[in-house]
Amino acid sequence: MAKKENKITAFIAWLVGVLVSLAVGFGMINGSLTLPIWLGGAIVSKIVGWIVVISDLIGAVSVLLGRG
Repeated sequence: MAKKENKITAFIAWLVGVLVSLAVGFGMINGSLTLPIWLGGAIVSKIVGWIVVISDLIGAVSVLLGRG
């Protein structure tokens, strides 16, 4: 029983991490989350946002397909 609960807890934690990562990535793309000017500002923020979203989607698909 404990192993089943650990698997459920681990899956919920993974799912929450994916959702938070996607929220941050889309926030950076839309401009609600930006970097300071000395770190590149809005343009770098949009690029980093796309990198976060794409890498998160690739990771989620690979885990769901059993390759991660």
